[in-house]
This record gives sequence, structure tokens and C-alpha cells, in this order.
Amino acid sequence: MLRSLYSGVAGLMSHRTRMDVIGNNIANVNTTSFKAGRANFQDVLYQTIKPGDASRNAAQVGTGVGIAGISTNFGQGALQSTGRTLDLSIQGEGFFEVMRGTQQRYTRDGIFFIDATGNIVTSNGDNLVSADATAATRNVIQIENVGTGTNLTVATLSIAPDGTITGTYTDGTDIAFIGGHNQIRLATFPNNEGLTKVGSNLFQEDTAVSGAVNTATNFGGTSTVAAGYLEMSNVDLSNEFVNMITTQRGFQANARTITVSDSLLEELVNLKR
Repeated sequence: MLRSLYSGVAGLMSHRTRMDVIGNNIANVNTTSFKAGRANFQDVLYQTIKPGDASRNAAQVGTGVGIAGISTNFGQGALQSTGRTLDLSIQGEGFFEVMRGTQQRYTRDGIFFIDATGNIVTSNGDNLVSADATAATRNVIQIENVGTGTNLTVATLSIAPDGTITGTYTDGTDIAFIGGHNQIRLATFPNNEGLTKVGSNLFQEDTAVSGAVNTATNFGGTSTVAAGYLEMSNVDLSNEFVNMITTQRGFQANARTITVSDSLLEELVNLKR
């Protein structure tokens, strides 16, 4: 069988995967804090038709294309003003750390709420982790005297650039936090692209690839919290549409390779007539 037939099939499969990535990017153009993906191609195995020597170069024929990997662009998305105190964005590197049950997760999505018991949580109910987290302990941020029969609710709330939370109850007294945990944690990793995407705008640590989370890092310096703002998706639609066109043309070209290879095979079979 012709090598070009299999090369064309490999090209179709690779361009199909690239189109899947582009489609996911476009679908999430308005997803808070979404980070765009990119499919990266590489050539694959080569067959040596004639080996090289001192007087000539080797003659090699490739066998198509494959997916080298799908990378994630962790560039900063645009900030949108919402005016809501618990809408938070990170300016700079890092992630909010949240607890989903006993599992640590990481997100750039800063939409938070105060639940019925005073916990600061995500839209999915994941608890926001405090800055004094250690490798062994992940303390969550919980406001005292909320939902405990005291009839106190939070009247005002303020979040500083270093993630420190302050505010007052409806009776005018300063709010208190269980365990004194009132500063938001910033989580950083040696390799952000090594994090595993688990959906719901969350990432999971993969120590072998991403490296272990840095428990010594917190807000301040190059990374700060901006209250009243959300980070938007960093998908560039103009770039995605151009990629869509080139992917479509690449798919068509590889499909044409298959049809031409089929025509050559047909001619070969007809030689016996």
C-alpha cells in the first residue's frame, strides 16, 4: 500500500484533534478565567530508502504527522469590573486554592460567595483556603457567628491586595474569622502547564509534571488580588478563526492526499486487465 495513504490518514486525525481544541476554545470565549489551549504538531517516523555515506545524503520518507502535545496559554486575561466585593481576580501569577471535600484544587475563577455557615466558597461549594496553609494542613476561611442563631450577617466586606479580608456585621462590630484565618492563599507551581484540568474552571496538581505547590508563596509583590473584578477568558477569537481556516484547509489537503493515493491504487489494480 502507498505510504501517502497512511500519511493522509494521520494528517486527518491530527487536524481533527486540532479542530477539537479550537472548538473548545471558542466555546469558552466567555468562560471566566478560561485559558486557551493549542494543539502542537510534530512529524513522526521516517523510513530510510537509501542510507547515506560520504558521497551522498540519506534518502528518507516520512510517515505523516502526529500530535506532539496540547499546551495551555496561561497568559493574563482581561479584567472586567463587576463592583461585587467577592468577585476576585489575580493580577500576576498563581491560583486561588480551594478544597473540594478533602481534595485540593486550584482556580483563577474568582467568583465567591458566603454560604449559610460563613464559609467563603466557589459556585460549586468548594471552600477557599487561607494563607497559612502548610503541606499537612489546609485551613479554610470561615466567618464566625454566621448562621449560628446569633442573627448576625455580614454588612460590609473589604479585601486588600494582599488577600486580607476585613468587614463588619450588621450590628456594626468587626467580623471575626474562625482560627483567625482571614487571608486568601496564593498557590504557585514550577510548571503551570503540568497541571491537570478537571473541569469547573479547576486544576489539579500533578506533582511529577507540574511540581509540588509552593506553600511559602502568598499574595504581595508581583501577584495581588483585585476585588470587584473578574478575569475573563484569554481566548483571542480572531486568532482562533484564522486557526480554524488553516485547520480546515489542512484537513482538506490531507483528504485530497487520500483520494489521489486511492486513484493511484486503482490504476495499479487495473494493470492486470
